Order: sequence, then C-alpha cells, then structure tokens
Amino acid sequence: MPLALLALAIGAFGIGTTEFVIMGLLPQVADDYGLSIPTAGYLVTGYALGVMFGAPLMTVLGTKVSRKRMLMLLMGLFIAGNLLSALAPAFAVMLIGRVVASLAHGAFFGIGSVVAADLVAPDKKAGAISMMFTGLTVANVVGVPLGTLVGQSVGWRVTFGIVAALGVIGLAGVARLVPDMPKPEGVRLRHELAAFKNAQVLLAMAMTVLGFGGVFAAITYIAPMMTHVAGYADGSVTWLLVLFGLGMVGGNLIGGRYADRALMPLLYVSLGALAVVLALFTLTAHDKIAAAVTIVLIGALGFASVPPLQKRVLDHAHGAPTLASAVNIGAFNLGNALSAWLGGLVIAAGFGYTAPNWVGAALVAAALALALLSAALERRDTAHSTLVHGAVPAERRTAVHQ
Repeated sequence: MPLALLALAIGAFGIGTTEFVIMGLLPQVADDYGLSIPTAGYLVTGYALGVMFGAPLMTVLGTKVSRKRMLMLLMGLFIAGNLLSALAPAFAVMLIGRVVASLAHGAFFGIGSVVAADLVAPDKKAGAISMMFTGLTVANVVGVPLGTLVGQSVGWRVTFGIVAALGVIGLAGVARLVPDMPKPEGVRLRHELAAFKNAQVLLAMAMTVLGFGGVFAAITYIAPMMTHVAGYADGSVTWLLVLFGLGMVGGNLIGGRYADRALMPLLYVSLGALAVVLALFTLTAHDKIAAAVTIVLIGALGFASVPPLQKRVLDHAHGAPTLASAVNIGAFNLGNALSAWLGGLVIAAGFGYTAPNWVGAALVAAALALALLSAALERRDTAHSTLVHGAVPAERRTAVHQ
C-alpha cells in the first residue's frame, strides 16, 4: 500500500479522536463553563450537524482545486477548529470551534476515499479505503481513551491542543506523501450532482444510514445499559468502548479485504449477522462476559460494511464520485443521529435500557432488505442491457459479479 495512505490514516485518526473524545469529557467541560451536561451535549450535536451539512458544502467549494490541495485545506480547517476549542473563553466559542472542525470531517473522508482508491489497482480499491478508515477505528481504541485520560488528569483543553497537533502531523503527511493528482478532465459540479440520479447510489446511502445507524442505536446508550443492566462499574465503560473500538478495527480490515472480491455477499453476511447480534444483545446485556463479547461483535460487523458501502458509492458514481462519496460520510452521521433519537424514544417510553437494541436490529434488517433490492435491480438492469445492446459495460459486469 502506498505511503500516502498512511498520511490519510493519520488525518482520519485525528478526526476520529476529536469526534468521540468529547463524550468522555462532557462533565469537565460542563463544570468549567458552569453548564448542565445536557447543555454541554450540544457540542456532540453541533459536530454531527456540521458533518452532515459540511460534507457536501466543502466538497462543492473544493471542486475548483486539486484533491490534494483540498485535503490540505481541510486539515487546516480541522487544526483551526480544535485550537479554537482548546482556547475558547466561553461555551459559545467552543461550540463554534467544534462546528469549524466538523466541517472538515465529511469532505476529508469523502475526498480521501476517492484519492485512496485512485492510488491502487482496481482490485485493491476497497482495501485502500479501509486502510484510511483504519485511522478512524484506531482512534476509538487509542486516541479516545488516552484523550479522555489526559483531559480528566490535566484538563480538557490540553486534549484538544494535542488533537490540533495531530492535525498538523496529518497536514504535513498529506503535503509530503499524497501525490498531486490532477482533477478528471471535463468533470463539473453538474456531473457530480448527476450521480444522485443513480438509484444504486441512493440505495447505498440509505444502507449506510440504516446499517451503521443500527450500531449507534445500541452504542449510544452503552453506558446506562452496562451499568444498570449488566452490572458493570461506571469506570468500566471506557474499556468496554475500547473493546468496541477493537471490533471496529477488525471489521474494517475484514471489510476492506473481502469487499474487492465479493462486495454484495459481504454486505449480506455482515448486515444479516449484525441484525441477529443486536437482537440477541437484549439478552446478553444481562451478563458481563456475554455483553463484552457482543460489544466486540457489534463493532466488527458494523464496520465490516463501511468499506463495501463506500466502494459501492464510488463504483456507481464513476467519473464524478467525489460529492457522492462525501455525502455518504454525512449519511453515517445522519444514521447516528436518527438511531440515537429513536433509541431515546423507546427508553423514554419505559421499555428499558436494552430496548434500543431492538431498534438497531430493525434498522439493520431494513438495510439488508435494501441490499437485496439493490442487487435485484442491478440484475434486472444487466439483463435488460444485454437484451438491448448485446453487451454489458465493464463496470456493471464487475459489480454484478461481486
């Protein structure tokens, strides 16, 4: 794999750390600013909304520059946002810093996915994408726990200062290692927008919302579930999240390895198994060991679908994939927000802390149904193309084979 993927992974590590580390530092931030924890929680909501809206916005703004230059600009934005958060004299200023940093998130992963795929041979594209996303998954194993520990020990501002420094390293890596690949000739914004007329692109994005949303339906409420149902101590939640992160790392690598060989079968297996595991979590959550094993499986099966879904968007938006790729990253955050809201509804309705697991299982089952529908439509279109034209385009032959 090219060294350029290491630079992308470092940037992804910093982004993943700043996205999730705030969850462990909310009490400290709230105390410093004299706020309630729910009010401090706007730092999480604001970041998620920034990713959703920032992904297409920043990608569109970047259509006039090369992808390498845009990646560098995005890392600069990321650095500025985290520095602003670290130095913020008031909560409103910190919230602005979080939103500024989040604007880089979706576009970095979207453009980075295109760059990663272009760096390798066609049969290694999903593997290259997964290598970049490894930075995000490792952030949950290393960056978030260490950032939380630093923030609780010497102050949350130091944590955000360190994250900004990671951004500087990522920026230097992109500048030094990522080749300055020219933009495809003749590709304009209208070509990027045309990708959204493709039903397969929209279906892949819907699978992203529902599939990974199912994961966050359970994981968002992992703390009360593990402390009130499984009987873990409060301090154990950090290590349970590390287990979840380890599962994400493994699932991401597996997804990247096999998506290039059998993309749709991998989606069937990962989504089907994830729906079953989430449903079983309502039972295994009552036992400490079984709950820990289940958390690892949720992380692994959930992230095994990330490289194939991102690659599927790239495959069907071929020729002008950058905007579609970035919007698909926003779809992950939309799924997270939707599932967290639905999970909160069933808990508030009195169904208990394990009820979000059923919500997650239902969302993932819907994603699996969409995967089956997507494959059926693709077979129909291929058969029609063969009947009318007597030949099947190369990219469609590859997709159907997968």
